[in-house]
Amino acid sequence: MALFSHSPLRLIFKTKVPLASLFHTFLRAHGRPNSRITGICWEHVSLPSGRKTLSGFRMLCTGEDLSAKKCVPCNSNDLRPMTEDAAKHLIQELAEWHLINEDGKLKLNRSLKVKSFLKGMELFKLIAEVAEAEGHHPDLHLVGWNNVTIEIWTHAVGGLTENDFILASKIDKLDVHNLLSRKVSISSQHDC
Repeated sequence: MALFSHSPLRLIFKTKVPLASLFHTFLRAHGRPNSRITGICWEHVSLPSGRKTLSGFRMLCTGEDLSAKKCVPCNSNDLRPMTEDAAKHLIQELAEWHLINEDGKLKLNRSLKVKSFLKGMELFKLIAEVAEAEGHHPDLHLVGWNNVTIEIWTHAVGGLTENDFILASKIDKLDVHNLLSRKVSISSQHDC
């Protein structure tokens, strides 16, 4: 254990991240180390004042695409909303999404225009399937007959967590060009 006494790896063993998520982040196929780890994102760490240790941190950053990650359960007592600076950093990975502050709560927001009311319902079904698979659910609004708004935030913490960005990224990967009004640029659906 002396090997880990002065390294960031020591912190990994003190985290409260579910093991499946931790191993997915640090290991790739066949259990080999993931060389894409770029370090701990300190701006995601939110510790109660007076704490000198990082045993409560939840979020790790890797070079991995957000859509390749899996949402972690949000029922943990140590999960905290990320700072606005951290959210501004991550929003850069989501070209079609906007960061909004609603009554002190940070949220992700995206608007789409669909071809018809029924196409809006089809879009909701596709988003619902992704949300169920991730165990993380957005607020979906269909206003008028063709204006869709998607809002994502972690209700349990009253703000944003990495889960929100993961879900938004997965929604962006959906093939929905046949549902959208022609006025929406199809190329913006797959820009990376």
